[in-house]
Amino acid sequence: MKIQNSVILVTGANRGLGLEFTKQALERGASRVYGAARDIASIQLPGVIPVNIDVTKPEEFAAAAKDLGDITILINNAGIARPGSIAAPHSQDALREQLETNVFGLLNLSQAFAPHLARNGGGAILNVLSVLSWINTPSVAGYGVSKSAAWGLTNGLRHELRSQGTLVTGLHAGFIDTDMTRTFDVPKASPVDVVRQALDAIEQGAEEVFVDETSRQIHQALSHSVYLKDVIAG
Repeated sequence: MKIQNSVILVTGANRGLGLEFTKQALERGASRVYGAARDIASIQLPGVIPVNIDVTKPEEFAAAAKDLGDITILINNAGIARPGSIAAPHSQDALREQLETNVFGLLNLSQAFAPHLARNGGGAILNVLSVLSWINTPSVAGYGVSKSAAWGLTNGLRHELRSQGTLVTGLHAGFIDTDMTRTFDVPKASPVDVVRQALDAIEQGAEEVFVDETSRQIHQALSHSVYLKDVIAG
């Protein structure tokens, strides 16, 4: 489907990758772009319609779904990352918090808007995932757990929503140069390039998009592993 003339909702749209999604959606000619955030005053890009949504609060995403029946593309970008291992004491609270936003938040919005997408011709859902869907590290272990679960959820949604004509695309990336990764001294992908590739993927009908060398290399390595080949063959 084309971005031009589409109606797009972007969660976590007040900064970073979400802000870039709204910018490029407008540049590509989307007829309407809704930008969702917990604080609508933080949505300040001209042309974007602010929407108050905390993806973990049922009353907020339910109200948004009631009001925004014209959606044709949902971009599930909202996410949080909390540093620390999962073996450390008191790690469960941080893990639950990340699961609530990164997994259940994604599910909440997808469930709320899937009926609208069906009525509007199928449309698309883009879920912002990570290379940590496949690997993990002690520094952000809980985040990796949440992204693994989000990947599994994305795959499940893809199969369930295919019958209504909805494309479900998973975006995989390593580090992206946003506020979330400010303290990491590592190579980072440009948000401009990441969003360009993601929107191209929607237009091309791609179910997965690997936006940097890190995600492409890790996906290729996993795809060629004996374990995965045996699972697929079985």
